[in-house]
Amino acid sequence: MRAVVQRVASCSVAVHGELVARIEEGALAYVSIEPADDERDADYLADKIVNLRIFPDESGRMNLSALSAGMGLLVVSQFTLHADARKGRRPSYDAAASPAAAEPLYLRFLELLAAKGIAPQAGRFGASMDVTYTNRGPVTILLDSKKLF
Repeated sequence: MRAVVQRVASCSVAVHGELVARIEEGALAYVSIEPADDERDADYLADKIVNLRIFPDESGRMNLSALSAGMGLLVVSQFTLHADARKGRRPSYDAAASPAAAEPLYLRFLELLAAKGIAPQAGRFGASMDVTYTNRGPVTILLDSKKLF
């Protein structure tokens, strides 16, 4: 599994003009699943995101996690994180799991986040979404459960 985590001042997701999720200050996590991923990958990524120390403490140092700072979390499924654009001009998405395979693990991932102490807001799996946010910092972190980067 892969994720792009951004520290945000606020974030919202709309589908066909309908607001489906919103948080104030917290983290936005785009998440992608590949065919070999399982619950261990989901648990690793959930633990990493919940405890990622990207929020400032009273000294202004990035020393607090979303969990310890009481921040919100908004999760958006985004298969394009597994795009391969090394060859040609059209990215290949062969490394991304099919929607039928990815959705159950994505839903489990949301459950794991909640079990770790943050009830996430979420976009709508498989939908074309309008994501609006203000990146604070800016802070953007790349994560991969296989530790490829």
